Amino acid sequence: MQKVNEFEVPFRKGNSGPKYMFRGPNIDWGVLVLNPGETLGSHYHNKVEETFFFLQGEPVFKVNDIEHRVKVGDAFMLDVHDKHDIINDTDEPIRMVFFKYPYDPEDKVDCC
Repeated sequence: MQKVNEFEVPFRKGNSGPKYMFRGPNIDWGVLVLNPGETLGSHYHNKVEETFFFLQGEPVFKVNDIEHRVKVGDAFMLDVHDKHDIINDTDEPIRMVFFKYPYDPEDKVDCC
């Protein structure tokens, strides 16, 4: 068994970005916060499926160049090769949980 407390794990960028609650051996999952004006950065995965569950805020979630206005409670499950980005074009921070399977920390391709 493993146990972690979210408030003991740092965000990648100080007060925003991803924070991984667990990494491997089979799954990655964590919490992602984007402050107003921040983006996740457009990318895709060759082997990893990714799921996002939105807890706070209403950003734009862009998948394969199609924009979706998120509502709290929305979940998106992406297939491999689905190009995606999250754009916080609101005045409030957004918060979501993400899951990536299978575990492959090298499987990220930054793109346009």
